[in-house]
Amino acid sequence: MSEAIGEMILPGTYIEVRSEGLIGVGGISTGNIGIVGTAQKGPVDAVQVLGSYSEALEVFGAYDRWNPAASPDPPSLTLTRALAQVFKGGGSTVYAVRIGAGTPGTMEWSVLVSDAADAAELFRLTADSPGSWANALVVKVDGDAGTLTVQLGKAKEVFSGNAGAMAAEINAASRFVTASLSAGADGGKAVMSAKPVTPNVGSNGPAVTTTEVAAGLALLASETVNIVTVAGLGASVVGATLLAHLEATENDGRERMGVLGASGDELTNVATDASAIGNARAILVAPGIRSDDAARTEANKQVSLPPSYSAALVAGRLSTLAPHISLTNKDVSADGLTKYYTRAEQKQLLGNRALVLQKNLGIRCLKGITTDNGAFRQISVRRITDFAKFGVRLGCNPYIGRLNNSRVRAALKATLDGFLAGMVLDEMLIGYQLEVGATRAQEIAGQAVVVMTLQPTFSIDFVKVIMNLS
Repeated sequence: MSEAIGEMILPGTYIEVRSEGLIGVGGISTGNIGIVGTAQKGPVDAVQVLGSYSEALEVFGAYDRWNPAASPDPPSLTLTRALAQVFKGGGSTVYAVRIGAGTPGTMEWSVLVSDAADAAELFRLTADSPGSWANALVVKVDGDAGTLTVQLGKAKEVFSGNAGAMAAEINAASRFVTASLSAGADGGKAVMSAKPVTPNVGSNGPAVTTTEVAAGLALLASETVNIVTVAGLGASVVGATLLAHLEATENDGRERMGVLGASGDELTNVATDASAIGNARAILVAPGIRSDDAARTEANKQVSLPPSYSAALVAGRLSTLAPHISLTNKDVSADGLTKYYTRAEQKQLLGNRALVLQKNLGIRCLKGITTDNGAFRQISVRRITDFAKFGVRLGCNPYIGRLNNSRVRAALKATLDGFLAGMVLDEMLIGYQLEVGATRAQEIAGQAVVVMTLQPTFSIDFVKVIMNLS
């Protein structure tokens, strides 16, 4: 059977199959989260897709003890701690990028032909990712048994053979290190000792700036991300950087929402942050949260985390909701808040377009709003619009390159009708109007024009009760 009739020479029946009537809109992701931050382990400046917190620990290592003071000590690592909140909030698919200031150091060991001071190096072991995690690795050589042991905690790897065979086995099987034969080394010799290469200890580069944040966000630009946040850094630091990312991805047809923590719990901090952002794609969260710190050995493990970690928790919760479901009055899995606002303070914060967390039968979002002053105050309306844009783009793309005539345009209209009618059925829209056409000049230019009027569904933020007593 021919899909398109070429030439008819032999007598018979020739059939052309036209598939336009079967084109539909496929599945659309709505809850994928993108996040950047610092960690003690894992590849730097590379996107890692995670499905659980246990995967986050495996890839990026545990977070360090919470250190709210950045000076004189280095700031706390942010990525794994924020991922703990993302998954606690309900996140299921996360695109995470580890960033670091400068070039984070990678731990190395020199494996030698003997234990003499001037012993020749046979091969070099390198931790499989930069960071302080590898400083806890223990590398031992048993010359009599002809083995090399790599141990991290209770996990142990043992390799044997001459230098060449041992290096090959390490590269094939080790989860912790890689091996590279040294120039001019005799791979047939037995290894006798190993020692750290002291200048090359693992380091994390935790003191990142907006330069590293922007580079990490750029790596997420081409990913299917719907919600994005920056671990551990507030709106006063990364607000402009995140807004630039949101604008760039919107221009590229990869729309997403940004969730930011306020730079502090005080009302003046929130007001300043909100006035600097003011964007329909930006959500400003306050206050901070109370959470257990797994790195603490004390009986009381609770610490106070700034609003940037509240943002990670809210991002996780938002990812669990369909686009038309509002965050208003939704519970979040916080152990407590760092500040409990009074009713007057809540009114002032809502006037500054902040998403406020409050204690009310648990911890809840007071009102699901963006920092926009216009029509996209409700987060759900912005997400409905983005869902419609993405679906229409998916529905229209298969028609590019097809005939520009009334039959194909009718099929295009049927495809979009089916998608938009589904949005009405799912209660994302209460109605819509759709026109697909083209003038003769537009046909010649290869243009088909789609005009839509959408009526998104708004959530109930207030209930007005009128009581008539008699």
